[in-house]
Amino acid sequence: MATSIRVLLVDDHALVRSGFRAILESEPDIAVVGEAANGEEAVAQAAALTPDIICMDVQMPGMDGLEATRQITSDAAGGTGVLVLTTFDRDDYLFAALEAGAAGFLLKNASPEKLVEAVRVVASGDALLAPDVTRRVIARATGTGARGVGGANGEIPGPDARLAELTEREREVLTLLARGLANAEIARELWLGEATVKTHVSKILQKLGLRDRVHAVVFAYENGCAVPGESPTE
Repeated sequence: MATSIRVLLVDDHALVRSGFRAILESEPDIAVVGEAANGEEAVAQAAALTPDIICMDVQMPGMDGLEATRQITSDAAGGTGVLVLTTFDRDDYLFAALEAGAAGFLLKNASPEKLVEAVRVVASGDALLAPDVTRRVIARATGTGARGVGGANGEIPGPDARLAELTEREREVLTLLARGLANAEIARELWLGEATVKTHVSKILQKLGLRDRVHAVVFAYENGCAVPGESPTE
């Protein structure tokens, strides 16, 4: 039998946790190994259970989900991915979650199928952002939105010198990452094995000094490796 994806559910509402558990445990490759009602419990459970994925709420009493995510992802050896699930479609939550190290961001009004897909995507080592969320990240990275990160006059800095460290193939992979492709899709696009793509992604993150794929996407748009408007796949 295939190894199950081990999930920890974190939400201060028991009914919400029960609903997520019912959805996820209906899948043969997903097992819910624990639950937590606040950030403190989440950090403790993450250390005790070492789940593959944590479905993390944001607003909770005591330590919130953003601080819990930050503490959990600060342990690089832990290997646990955090999927943030929130009722509130707010940019401050989105960018704070990404800065804290979350690998995915999903609204609670998403369909059960989207939740299952998100857990599988994050478990595979990919980052998951809905197309509209990706557009907002890109807008901020390129300075085309209200929260852009351009200079004082709105100008975008020149290419980062770290780009020169990448091979031609790694730059191709980075460009496809920025378009929102998962490892399997990149493999098909470049006629490579998926394991080879994973190796390229790891080397890209290492050479650029980036934490995860989401930050690689931002880096790609900041440095002209991809063009806004061509980015997210629908």
